[in-house]
Amino acid sequence: MSAAVTEAPAAPRRHGRRWLGLLVSALALLGFAWWAAHQEAPTIPTSAAALSKLGLGVLVYAAATVVRGWRWHVLLRRSGVEHHAADAYALAPVGYMGNTILPARGGELLRVVLLAARSPARKREIAGAILAERLLDALVLAGLFVLLTLARIGGSPAGDWPAVAAAVGLALVGAAAIAALRLGHSPRFAALVERVRPVARASVLLFRPVGALLALATAGVWLLEGIVFTLVGGALGLGVSLLEGVFLVVLSSFFALIPAAPAYAGTFDAAIVFGLKALKITGGAAFSFALLVRAVLFVPITVVGLVLVVARYGGWRAVRAAEHQGGDEEEPGRSLRAR
Repeated sequence: MSAAVTEAPAAPRRHGRRWLGLLVSALALLGFAWWAAHQEAPTIPTSAAALSKLGLGVLVYAAATVVRGWRWHVLLRRSGVEHHAADAYALAPVGYMGNTILPARGGELLRVVLLAARSPARKREIAGAILAERLLDALVLAGLFVLLTLARIGGSPAGDWPAVAAAVGLALVGAAAIAALRLGHSPRFAALVERVRPVARASVLLFRPVGALLALATAGVWLLEGIVFTLVGGALGLGVSLLEGVFLVVLSSFFALIPAAPAYAGTFDAAIVFGLKALKITGGAAFSFALLVRAVLFVPITVVGLVLVVARYGGWRAVRAAEHQGGDEEEPGRSLRAR
């Protein structure tokens, strides 16, 4: 996600991205439907043991969401954004809900406008913490991808070159960060630094000691999500190991970068099917896994997010009001609202 989430993008660009996402999702869904029509009918497990594994998967994913909320709270606090810690935790599922039902992955914008309504901080400062989250996710995912490729999990279906590219990308990001931090102390770039400081302040934290803690927490999140995939496989009687579950998480996360309709329609499913094929899981078993893991990952958190929007943030009327406040510079003296 770019820092442009702080301001409404130009209408043609916004609508262009939306239509591109819809087109990509339509094509991906057509391909998935064609593939599914040639597979065995999906199997939905009903035994107590299988349902308990699915229920545990929902709880594990809830734990991962709590860690994400804590991570955002730390980024907001360390970058000087005044806020209630409870909002950082509550807006994590709200953001996921928004990505599921709103176009252009509107969950990120939803987090910005709802927290801005309860904080004296500017929207660009709040968005900067989200930008740091996405950067941290990308860096840790790239590192995991390199490690999984070296471990030959899934047989490296795309070969070694993507892992090499990821390793080079990590090195370039590190070099760019070092260069940017050094240039930031130069008087020549003082004006530029002052302009980008509100957005970049949280991202700078990633290259300080606290960044190592946040990276470990992020790796823990992906590990927890890998456990969810393993539990779904266990509910279906499939032998999906923890490392294979993390492999599927990493693959589906990279596919999520492709513009798509809400809920990553089509692209997420294509990633799961592609990854399962690399793990030698095909046919009706793969179809069942794709449907079931989508249900575990998307349905509960969407329901929780909707409940929080209504119970804590005033429902869709408050969301629309926040979206139309206009501008980034809120009143600097505004105090935090009571919970």
